[in-house]
Amino acid sequence: MLFLDFEKPVEDLYTQLNKLKDISAKGKIDVTNSIRELEATIQKTRGELYENLTPWQRVQLSRHPERPYTLHYIEQVFTNFTELFGDRHFKDDKAMVGGMAELNGQPVMVMGQQKGVNTKMRQLRNFGMANPEGYRKALRLMKMAEKFNRPVITFIDTPGAYPGLEAEERGQAEAIARNLFEMVNLKVPIICIIIGEGASGGALGIGIGDKVVMLENTWYSVISPESCSSILWRSWNYKENAAEQLKLTSKDMSQFNLVDDVIPEPFGGAHANPEEMVESLKKYLTETIEELKNIPADQRTEQRIEKFSKMGFYDEV
Repeated sequence: MLFLDFEKPVEDLYTQLNKLKDISAKGKIDVTNSIRELEATIQKTRGELYENLTPWQRVQLSRHPERPYTLHYIEQVFTNFTELFGDRHFKDDKAMVGGMAELNGQPVMVMGQQKGVNTKMRQLRNFGMANPEGYRKALRLMKMAEKFNRPVITFIDTPGAYPGLEAEERGQAEAIARNLFEMVNLKVPIICIIIGEGASGGALGIGIGDKVVMLENTWYSVISPESCSSILWRSWNYKENAAEQLKLTSKDMSQFNLVDDVIPEPFGGAHANPEEMVESLKKYLTETIEELKNIPADQRTEQRIEKFSKMGFYDEV
């Protein structure tokens, strides 16, 4: 089990627990009561810790290396997944995965950013930062879903679209803008789920839907706390303050009406109990797709346009 820096009190207790279990395994001393008391202390400490998480701590949880990624959810929530490749213009972008699948017998089209589960795969997946061809592949799959009347489900988990020179040369901004336009007008139901990081246009490129949902310990913002800190204070040392000021947590986004729902995570985060997280996500998707299917396509599109048009607020002076 990998602990984050703010989980140090829990890590110390687990170290003590493992030592007691070693003693118990050797059978020389009965430490059953001590183990039971220490387990209760761990539960109490974790409860107090996770009840009062700061925005920066939630950002850290969203990046936890053991947190489930897009392909994990695709493999566990859906059946008969067939991955599709390429944008039919340039190449296949490994940072964006997608294809046809079934959800309890309902044909769907699923896609999302994939970060990679180890160093080699993270390099292959470009750390979940898609190039223009990734967004064009996603759009190709969405249009295919529309043709065959399949609901679209997107999983958002990216630190942002790839900012390299070659991405700009191939039209990164145009690719994302085209996706925004097309997704608003897509005739099939769209559900967008932020499962980790939801940063900037990289997230928006597959983030326009009838339902935009966040898992509890995720973030959604135009910029990361580190980048915001470096711009405002010329240093990354103020990232915790930036996270607070950006109002990027699922609670903040829900209060601003920028997301439709927040799905609770298991105690300790999605990585602490992936099976429970999968079941919660599957239940939500199943119920929401049935709800959206009962709304006529034209009405659903109008509601989508109206929802995004009403976002934000301003004062005139």
